Amino acid sequence: MSNIAEGFERDGNQEFIQFPYIAKGSCGEVRSQLYVALDQAYVGQPEFDEVAKLARRLSIMITNLIEYLKSSRMRGKKFRNSD
Repeated sequence: MSNIAEGFERDGNQEFIQFPYIAKGSCGEVRSQLYVALDQAYVGQPEFDEVAKLARRLSIMITNLIEYLKSSRMRGKKFRNSD
């Protein structure tokens, strides 16, 4: 969420698009750490399955946001004409 917020504040669509990619990478890191937590018995299989499912769903949602931003005609504030 913080990566996406930071990208939004950059006021440029191309810069914004970079940050959801970073967020998607962070989601993958969480999924990786879940395997470590499962292997070390910090979480049980039911908890692992639930959180891994949520992480996969979140990754898909971030991918959809990226695709939307790529096709959007909207540009950030820095590209608007100032009157």
